[in-house]
Amino acid sequence: MWGIVVSVLMAILIGFIGDSLVRSRMPGGVFGSMIAGFAGAWLGTLLLGVWGPVIAGFAVVPAIIGSALFVFLLGLLGQALSRSA
Repeated sequence: MWGIVVSVLMAILIGFIGDSLVRSRMPGGVFGSMIAGFAGAWLGTLLLGVWGPVIAGFAVVPAIIGSALFVFLLGLLGQALSRSA
């Protein structure tokens, strides 16, 4: 039970850090940051591998980089969709 809570809190923290690095606004507030954290952790470990400190199953450094990349790509997609509409 505590493992899930810590994983969700880590995902939210990683999502907030990734969001602040890109200086974009992740839609959805805390829930959006949690999604960005989980997606960023997956994307970061896929691209960069597992290195650095690992907390609650998250390789922290690749997860933050992946989260920033995810938020950046989502921002680009949002801009492209708003221009076409």
